Amino acid sequence: MSILPSLWARLLAAALMVTAVPAAFAKTPADQLIVGMSMANLLSLDPAGATGLDVAEVNANLYDMLLVQDAAQPDRLVPALAQHWQVSDDRKTLTFTLRPDVHFQSGNRLTAQDVAWSLQRVLKLNLALASTWKAYGFTAQNAEQYLRAPDASTFVLELPRPTDPQLLLNTLATSPSAFILDRQTVLAHQKNNDLGAAWLVTHAAGSGAFVLNDWRANDVILMSRFDDYWGGPAKLKRVVMRNMSESQTLRLMIERGDLDIAKGVSAPDIAALQRNTRVRTETLQRATLYYVALSMKQPMFADVRVRQAVRFLIDYQGINQTVMPYYGVLNQRPLPLGMAARLPDPGYRLNVEQAKALLAQAGYPNGFTTTIRVLAEPPFINIASSLQATLALAGIRASILTGTGNQVYGAMRERNFDIIVGRGGGGAERHPHSSLRTLVYNPDNRDEARLSNFQGWRTAFYSPDLNQQIEQAEVEPDAARQQADYQHIQTRLDEQVGAILPVSQMTDTVLVYADVAGYQGHSAATTRYKDVYKMR
Repeated sequence: MSILPSLWARLLAAALMVTAVPAAFAKTPADQLIVGMSMANLLSLDPAGATGLDVAEVNANLYDMLLVQDAAQPDRLVPALAQHWQVSDDRKTLTFTLRPDVHFQSGNRLTAQDVAWSLQRVLKLNLALASTWKAYGFTAQNAEQYLRAPDASTFVLELPRPTDPQLLLNTLATSPSAFILDRQTVLAHQKNNDLGAAWLVTHAAGSGAFVLNDWRANDVILMSRFDDYWGGPAKLKRVVMRNMSESQTLRLMIERGDLDIAKGVSAPDIAALQRNTRVRTETLQRATLYYVALSMKQPMFADVRVRQAVRFLIDYQGINQTVMPYYGVLNQRPLPLGMAARLPDPGYRLNVEQAKALLAQAGYPNGFTTTIRVLAEPPFINIASSLQATLALAGIRASILTGTGNQVYGAMRERNFDIIVGRGGGGAERHPHSSLRTLVYNPDNRDEARLSNFQGWRTAFYSPDLNQQIEQAEVEPDAARQQADYQHIQTRLDEQVGAILPVSQMTDTVLVYADVAGYQGHSAATTRYKDVYKMR
């Protein structure tokens, strides 16, 4: 949505004028939240195709979901647009009853038809986020059959194939594709039957607590309070998000009070602010893992003894103590910390002698030569440097090849690599299947299968019995038995030595100015600003 240039100028001037004030008197406007963050990866706002943590946070304030994860207790699902929901006895159908009092920012009433159409649209456009739904068996062809609205207040989701309904509920509560759009407004801006895709790159049509006033790519996002929000109006009048990618600039500005929230600050700058009483840190755990991935297309890594040796040549404790503060915390399992089904860490440590013995048994008494592909940025490059040094202790001579995300992960998608230090995992769903499907499951190991969404396929790790166990656990109706199944899968994966070796679980540290209250970051990146205010 666009606003008059003169109004834009006045609002932006008010939000930004603090930078011209002496540091001792710098203060952001009392009724505005000023956020500093990098917008380099913010390329589109369309919920059907916009990926990344940053856009999820923007859209969480412009749109609503049927239900949400409780920010304080992510395992707890809380009603949002849906007052309540029920799962059929056969676990095949989820029925949602909507709130009767919700209107979009356009004034249009939000109905179950909007809900069904929004989710169908994701599949019909078949952009990046459609893969989440296709994994459950939904397609562009069957979307209208399985995602439907029998009346204005009832939305029905029928499962195309058996899965755990709890997994679907978590997807509806966390996926960036699950925001509900104003169907009438979007279709009014449709061009060439694109379902409004071109317009939604830079506009929004939601029912959220804030209205998008303007977005200038790699510059500024301006949102204002939606006074008729069904959950009550936000406490602040306006949110201004500024594109700032330099860590030292972010640090200086929040230290001075020119920013209320700073995101993307480097670990050294965060550490430098630890004693500053005007700034506090908020650390969130994400579901993704930092890992060392081995390609089993390479003969040496196809040998389980070599994979075991590499597992003994990772300095887990040293990496997490010296490299990962503010980036991650130790996790040697494929499941996120805090998940009920997750087993305790197996306690792997650097053990060079054990690694040498395994390499000798595998026919590599003098080691071998290999490469490590990695992003040229912390903490990835730091993990890779540590790995290079510890591999050398057992005679494995590894050259580090740095590159962009497309180069590093592109090589992984093409199954053309030796070792990769990377980051990945399941979505924000609090369900073991989300992580295991992403990191372990590989139903077809042929190159021509092109299952690049499965990181197990990317590494060519193929275990028919683990595939079968993951499939069985997904549909197990008894909760206790399902948890036991997932624990057995972790034990079996340890024995088989998966090709993805978890090192650390991602954390995200945000800096918040002292007088900002009510801010609670969300592990699913759907942080909402509705209840944020300033103690002035």
